[in-house]
Amino acid sequence: MAREFQRGHKARISDLTAGTDLYVGVQITGPGLTFDISCFGLDADERLSDDRYFVFFNQPKTPEESVQLLGAQSGDTESFRVTLDRIPARIQKLSFTATIDGAGQMSQIAPGYLRVVAGGEEVARYSFGGAEFSTERAVMLGDFYLKDVWRFAAVGQGFDGGLEALLKYFGGEVADEEPAAQQPQSGAAPSFSPPTQVTAPPAFGAPAGPAPAAQGFTPPPAPSSSSAPSVHAAPTIIAPLHSPPGSGTVPPPGPAPY
Repeated sequence: MAREFQRGHKARISDLTAGTDLYVGVQITGPGLTFDISCFGLDADERLSDDRYFVFFNQPKTPEESVQLLGAQSGDTESFRVTLDRIPARIQKLSFTATIDGAGQMSQIAPGYLRVVAGGEEVARYSFGGAEFSTERAVMLGDFYLKDVWRFAAVGQGFDGGLEALLKYFGGEVADEEPAAQQPQSGAAPSFSPPTQVTAPPAFGAPAGPAPAAQGFTPPPAPSSSSAPSVHAAPTIIAPLHSPPGSGTVPPPGPAPY
C-alpha cells in the first residue's frame, strides 16, 4: 500500500523501499493547459551547476543515465526512471517540477499527484490540486534529497514564472537562439542541445552498475483510483499511511534546529 504524503511530509527512501531503482510518475492536467514536467539535478548549494542534470523534453537523460525521462504511461502525464546509486556525488537533490507552457495558472489544475514506484509497487504518493495555488505558473512537486541518506519530500511549492524562470531560479542559463530584434514566443521553453538518442531502459529492479544494454521495459501499474521555507530544513517526518478525514493542506514546516 502506498504511503500518502501531504505537503511538508518527508521520509527516508529506505523506509519506503529497499530498492534504489525507482519510477517517478506525475499526473497533472487542466482544461486547456499544457505542462512541461522536468527534473533538476542540484548540487549542495541547491544550484544547477551542470546543465546536463536538467532532464526535460529536450534533454531526456543525464550522462550516466541515473535519471531518464520515460514519457506518458500507466496513467501518468510524465514519468522518470531514477537509479539512486548511479547519481554522482556532486548531485545532492533531484527536484521534480511542473510548469505551464503558455497561458494559465496553477489554480486551474485538476487533482493530480506525484507517485514513487519500486519493484512494481507504488510506495509513496503526494496528491495536490488547484485549490492549493493561485496565480503561480510552476510548482515544485517533490524532491529526492541527500541528507546522510536519500530521502523523499512532498514539496508542493508554487512559483511565479514558467520553466525559463524556474531554470534561472536554480542558477541555470537559458540559451538564446532568437535574434535580438525578435521577441520570444509566449511560453517558449529554454533550448538545449539534446544528447544522443535514449535507448529503452531495462526493467526496473535490475542491479546497478554500468549502463545496461537496451531491453524491453514494463511500466508500473496504473494508479488505483510564492516562496516558502524549504521543507528540507526540518527533521524527517514519516508520513501517515492514511490522511486523516477532512484534513486540509499542510503548510511547509518552519525552521528547525537541524
